[in-house]
Amino acid sequence: MFFRAIALVAAPLAILTGCSSTMKQEDLEARTAMAVGRSVGQFTITDRTEDTGGRVNYTVNVKNGGSYRCYLYGATAFQKAMSFGQTPHSDAVCNAVVGGQNRSGSKAPAAAGDRNSAGQCNALMKAAGRC
Repeated sequence: MFFRAIALVAAPLAILTGCSSTMKQEDLEARTAMAVGRSVGQFTITDRTEDTGGRVNYTVNVKNGGSYRCYLYGATAFQKAMSFGQTPHSDAVCNAVVGGQNRSGSKAPAAAGDRNSAGQCNALMKAAGRC
């Protein structure tokens, strides 16, 4: 009877703890550096949240004032256990926050692709509010 009670409590706890990512901060920074084209140490990671299934959402603030919204998928403890530790983490996917305010209150710089090769705004860029 005692073991049955423990099993009823332990099983849901084991399932719930297996849903969060096992991503280390160093790995997150290395994957983010590749995605934003900066070296580790040239940015800070804030607003980190984890969804079930291993998705990690976060904001990257670059020292020159730019910011990005990023996410990646980290293997959960359950996924690692089921694959004997062979489940990899995904690469980071980041999008520049264009025209928004960063934490210092200044306007974020425009993304690199906001102008055509001649440096002019075209009708599509104007309609999207990017210039």
